[in-house]
Amino acid sequence: MSSAGFSVGADMRRKLVLSIFTLFACVLGWRAMDLQLTNREFLQDHGDARYLRTVATAAHRGMITDRNGEPLAISTPVNSVWGQPRVMAQYRDEWLQLADVIGTTTEHLETLVLPRLGREFVYLKRHATPEMSAAVAASGFNGVGLIEEQRRYYPAAEVTAHTLGFTNVDDEGQEGIELAFDETLRGKPGSRKVIKDRLGRVIEHVEQIKPTQPGRNLALSIDKRIQYIAYRELKAAVLAHKAEAGSMVVLNPNTGEVLALVNQPSFNPNNRGQLKGDHYRNRAVTDVFEPGSTIKPFTIAAALESGQYRPDTPIDTTPGTFKVGRHTVTDVRNFGPLDVAGVIAKSSNVGASKIALSLEPEFMWHTFNGVGFGTSSGIGLPGEANGYLSDPRNWRDIERATLAFGYGLSVNVMQLARAYTVLAADGLLRPLSITKVETVPPGHRVMHAATAQAIRTMLLRVTTEGTGREAAVAGYPVAGKTGTVHKSTTRGYAENRYLSLFAGILPAEAPELVAVVVIDEPQSGEHFGGRVAAPIFARVMANAARVLGLTPTESGDLDAQHYRMANRGGVVPTVGAPR
Repeated sequence: MSSAGFSVGADMRRKLVLSIFTLFACVLGWRAMDLQLTNREFLQDHGDARYLRTVATAAHRGMITDRNGEPLAISTPVNSVWGQPRVMAQYRDEWLQLADVIGTTTEHLETLVLPRLGREFVYLKRHATPEMSAAVAASGFNGVGLIEEQRRYYPAAEVTAHTLGFTNVDDEGQEGIELAFDETLRGKPGSRKVIKDRLGRVIEHVEQIKPTQPGRNLALSIDKRIQYIAYRELKAAVLAHKAEAGSMVVLNPNTGEVLALVNQPSFNPNNRGQLKGDHYRNRAVTDVFEPGSTIKPFTIAAALESGQYRPDTPIDTTPGTFKVGRHTVTDVRNFGPLDVAGVIAKSSNVGASKIALSLEPEFMWHTFNGVGFGTSSGIGLPGEANGYLSDPRNWRDIERATLAFGYGLSVNVMQLARAYTVLAADGLLRPLSITKVETVPPGHRVMHAATAQAIRTMLLRVTTEGTGREAAVAGYPVAGKTGTVHKSTTRGYAENRYLSLFAGILPAEAPELVAVVVIDEPQSGEHFGGRVAAPIFARVMANAARVLGLTPTESGDLDAQHYRMANRGGVVPTVGAPR
């Protein structure tokens, strides 16, 4: 073929290719014009129907369990109803039906939607029920969709309410453990890109931008079994005695762990519509009171630590009254001559006052302060009151005398229970913990072991021959002290308003449990701590000992055990305990 013929063929091919590209461009141009001019509405609709969004992904809140792994607080997925204000405003004829489905009114929808027409998102109903979610999904309301969130659920409901607290609708801790450990539990949200339709439904996951960091689980020191027992018995007693309120705390003195913390009245954290401020107050840490005769063991401990007294040192309480300046300290009756141990067993105010006035004020203060009075318990729960222990330099004689039997200072239930752990742990003060302890802290010695043991021996007499007989637990020696306190008012001490208390240790020789019970204003005709609070202690401790598998004292061995304790605790130091 000649070069001229090859050149003509190539030129024809170029023209053919150029014609094809020209035709293709014309088709594209015509299609663009058609879409822009004649199908603009079609494009708009499809653009609205498919859009790319960056959405937050909620972090799963950590689970709270008891010490044995039983769930106490869990987060469950739940749908919330949301809307696009601009789209919803175009379909107001649907609002009446929508309002009926989500349980609101058209007027309320107006307040939610109309002020937010420039926004892309508004919540219409947080944490919808499964039935409501299904109805919304099936309805096809324009501009209305569902979004998955987390809702907190508490399986034990009111039984653990004050311990756990609760979260708000955004899953943020508001009270109790939920608030105290919020940073640990809530985690960190992430984000992702998605494609949604005009109803807000995710139709495609594009990419994960920022991964979520779920919250960490938290194991509490609480034993759910003992928590249930304590709650049941406390609630029954408050109702039976027509009391205003009540609290109980159970501790392990060997680890400092809180095994149970209950209050009455309580509330159901799963039903926030019933929340009342007075009901969700954690009285065991927020409310302070004068502890009355439950403080006497520490007055006697100061006496033994001073070296001036022994358990058998005589104290004459005749004639049952004692003048302190122009004031008079009285006993319920004339106990006559007692020894130091008898002052505890008979709960003699006169005997305790005489002992306190013989001690240096600073020494007595150091004993009280050493076991934690006047300071926070360190438990870390929100709203705890520190209590009150005044400066000993300002104590008058009458203040020293009344302090000896529990007036003139204030404590909360947790602080009083912590103080009794010192007696149970042979003079060691350990930090309290609301979370499960893996390594037991060594504790800080605030009292000689012999002193603590001697006090427990004296307190054993309270439950065998004194005011606390109804605190006795079959098979287990109990060391404890009753208390009956006139409530303080703006006009002084009320004549007919009382606090009934019992603080105890079980078993007395080798303690495993410490518990404090407080009943506020019993109205059933009984008000003495030995008749109101002590029986609650007995019932809770009997069941707790069974649950924990504590070996009971063999029948007939109680007297022998009492003898061993008396001999072991009879040797007391002659100098003050190390501080």
